[in-house]
Amino acid sequence: MLAKERLQKEAENAIEWIKEYVQKAKAKGVVIGNSGGKDSATVLAMATKAIGKEKVIAVAMPCFSNDNDFEDAKLVVETFGVKSMMIDLSNGYQQMEKEITFQLGQDLSKEATINMKPRLRMTTLYGIAQTLDYLVIGTGNLCEAMVGYTTKWGDNSSDFNPIGNFTVEEVLEIGRMLGVPENILKKAPNDGLGGLTDEEKMGIKYSQIAEMIETGTTQEEVKQEIIKRYQNSKHKRMLVPVYTFERKNFLKEGEQ
Repeated sequence: MLAKERLQKEAENAIEWIKEYVQKAKAKGVVIGNSGGKDSATVLAMATKAIGKEKVIAVAMPCFSNDNDFEDAKLVVETFGVKSMMIDLSNGYQQMEKEITFQLGQDLSKEATINMKPRLRMTTLYGIAQTLDYLVIGTGNLCEAMVGYTTKWGDNSSDFNPIGNFTVEEVLEIGRMLGVPENILKKAPNDGLGGLTDEEKMGIKYSQIAEMIETGTTQEEVKQEIIKRYQNSKHKRMLVPVYTFERKNFLKEGEQ
């Protein structure tokens, strides 16, 4: 983890970056998916400090979710005094799954059903953001990105992301600096999409991923698993591949 003084400086820089990004985009504010977890709570705190609580909308989007997560999401809203919405996606998800299953003639795979939920949530956030001239602010941390523990076109999609280069431990510390409730920071990371914690699903601890990022070393068996996941998830960290060939492009030439 970054030294405390360095981390505090980088957190301040990230907050200033949020402010500048919103201003340059001429956006009226930001909308954030409020899961009641450490990442979204920390980003929400950063955003309120950067642009003011009146320009931040926190959106809780239960989808057959744990009631405790919704209570935590309410606590975050109350702590930072931002505007909030609660949009239940359960019926929409259920109808979509039913229709796709009918057209396919078979059940969707477990992974497909899990990943539909964050994609519906991102659709919801963009629906709100584009209507209000807001930006969608991202909440994915570096450890998740490095092993691909994220849904493509779901929670890994946003207009900009202030914590994408911070490890889990660093996000937790920034959250403490900004007054995120300790019980939210201490609860086991859980994406709410399968009943298990993040680390139980991955079979890897976030501290081991951070160690690998920072030093290149960790327990050998874990190291190889992290490398495999990093390589297999490369597509999640890239723009969409496009077939290219030589052709005249006046727009591209105008950028030179």
